[in-house]
Amino acid sequence: MRLGYGTNGFANHRLPDALGVIADLGYDGVALTLDHNHLDPFEPWLRKRTAEVGRLLERHRLSVVIETGARYVLDPFRKHAPTLLHTDGAERRIDLLHRAIQISADLGAEAVSFWSGILPPDVEPTVGWQRLVAGCEQLAEYAADRGVRLGFEPEPGMLVDDLAGFLKLQAEVGNDALGLTLDIGHLVCNEPQTPPDCIRTGAQYLVNVQIDDMVRGVHEHLEFGTGEVDFPPVFDALREVGYTGLVAVELPRHSHAAPTIARDSINFLREAQR
Repeated sequence: MRLGYGTNGFANHRLPDALGVIADLGYDGVALTLDHNHLDPFEPWLRKRTAEVGRLLERHRLSVVIETGARYVLDPFRKHAPTLLHTDGAERRIDLLHRAIQISADLGAEAVSFWSGILPPDVEPTVGWQRLVAGCEQLAEYAADRGVRLGFEPEPGMLVDDLAGFLKLQAEVGNDALGLTLDIGHLVCNEPQTPPDCIRTGAQYLVNVQIDDMVRGVHEHLEFGTGEVDFPPVFDALREVGYTGLVAVELPRHSHAAPTIARDSINFLREAQR
């Protein structure tokens, strides 16, 4: 497997330093979260700054996927808001995702990962679903025109929180540009199938994999070996379905010890593949 590490787990590092550490530890790529402290999608000269990041990635021989789950990139008071489901502000989420798609095209990234968001309390579920489908239709068309694959991530607690929800969404959108991001920890947290079976079920759409440990019923990203994920069968299933994309560590709350945890993580994941 080609292993990567999420830059949201290096929040206390400058991006050039984070990429250098990740490469020096032996990772093959990064999951780059667009945020104020790394590649801010709303600061001036975005195309120029993106090109600079591209040169860094090339220097370090790192592949990249684009992540759009920064907590306060759109609203300094509300985490992850607004989303595609909101009555006011959904166009700002669309704008962010358009920028992410263009960044992906400029960098030759493997995918742009995003999610539905939590259903706002003032929005009926049927209305939220209609907004999500419409937003994903627009985004998939925009991405397809630029040769970019989207990786929609089922996220515990959000409107689309499991693989079944994604498959329903993909069927309604009906655009091959809308692919799937699977977080391995989420599969233990709230899926009825085993992680290997989820991988097989979603294989035809799978464009991006995040990896972390987790326990059943608790959405908390854990260091490897401290949760309930059985990793060797996960890697066996990824090989079985022919997955060739990045498998990127997703530990966003561990920036305080990022170099140590990144080193321990790659050692663990290499051992799990033997």
